[in-house]
Amino acid sequence: MQNIPLAERLRPTKISEVIGQKHLIGKNGALRKQLDQKVIPSIIFWGPPGVGKTTIANLIAKELDRTIYTLSAINSGVKDVREVIQKASSLGLFGKNIPILFIDEIHRFSKSQQDSLLGAVEKGIITLIGATTENPSFEVISALLSRSQVYVLEHLSKEDLLELINRSISEDIFLKEKKIILKETNALLRISGGDARKLLNIFDLVVSSEKKEKVEITDKIVMEISQQNLASYDKNGEHHYDIVSALIKSIRGSDPNGTVYWLARMIEGGEDVKFIARRLLISASEDIGNANPNAMVIANNCFQSVSVIGFPESRIILSQTAIYLACSPKSNASYIAIGKAQEKVRETGNLSVPLHLRNSPTKLMKELGYGSDYIYSHDNPNSEQEFMPEEISGNTFYNPGNNTKEKSFRDQLKLIWKGKYKY
Repeated sequence: MQNIPLAERLRPTKISEVIGQKHLIGKNGALRKQLDQKVIPSIIFWGPPGVGKTTIANLIAKELDRTIYTLSAINSGVKDVREVIQKASSLGLFGKNIPILFIDEIHRFSKSQQDSLLGAVEKGIITLIGATTENPSFEVISALLSRSQVYVLEHLSKEDLLELINRSISEDIFLKEKKIILKETNALLRISGGDARKLLNIFDLVVSSEKKEKVEITDKIVMEISQQNLASYDKNGEHHYDIVSALIKSIRGSDPNGTVYWLARMIEGGEDVKFIARRLLISASEDIGNANPNAMVIANNCFQSVSVIGFPESRIILSQTAIYLACSPKSNASYIAIGKAQEKVRETGNLSVPLHLRNSPTKLMKELGYGSDYIYSHDNPNSEQEFMPEEISGNTFYNPGNNTKEKSFRDQLKLIWKGKYKY
């Protein structure tokens, strides 16, 4: 039994034992309310690794006393789906008792594989629970998505992770036999990145490496042991997001050599080609933005190209694009601008749209003054009319970066707005 990973040994046996995700399964959580009614819709759990997607799916089946069938999208196909549906049909159950089909990494299912689920979901033969680390809007077909409730699972907080460590010390059959002293936990928490499975596996590794009964956990010991044992890349495991993080940070830091190295690590690890291309597309906007607008075009063309070509040839396209992004001038001004604007929206609420900016499709709206004072900007480019609610007039969200392209934006905006905004 000691060969079983700590994360598996500590897997909760009921919903109330799950740490984190209180917005879903806490007292007033949306999913908790549905479980109390003993009726759930088909569900897509979207969230990072190690936050409880699989655990919660199994506990739902247990709490509702339903049969659960489990498939992994990595090694299952249409034939496997049809076999499960046939088994579920033979049970002759309906209503509250219909079986649950849990599909891990549902984003890896092709369109035809996802299509094979539709009929059974529509007819109520199965209740689908899918788990994905990728945005389901991109990876799950619209017909299946429209028949499912999407629940977003979050990274565990520092408090959640510490609770998990303390629970393992007091409850695990092997760890509680040792005297474990948590002198420092920063390294454990930092390496875990909010991933409970990763945290427990590292913690177990550190404790088991010490043969004495008394074990002192320090940041130095954790870093030494983790660096010796966690250097490999596993696209389905703990290092998936660490490697892509290194890739993006190398691009952001304008290092084409680091960029192509981490790209090679992902390719050699068998990473999904579209996953890589999608991250490059995000980086083109977040890290380069208007400093080089062509980066977005090239990254999008890369995504389209590798989607139809696949490996091994797509590695060349990925390399060309990643190196181009690394060598491009950088600006996160657009990224910062939308963050500031969202923060202001949360702070001020839903301010009214000024009358001159409102749509006026009806006669009554025109009579009420909707759009009447609007000045057509093409005919009057220097009008300086107001484009924000009066309450937040003059707020500057976008601050152009110090690169050639955005410096020209800054000069143009200064000319147009004559000191209204701080440029």
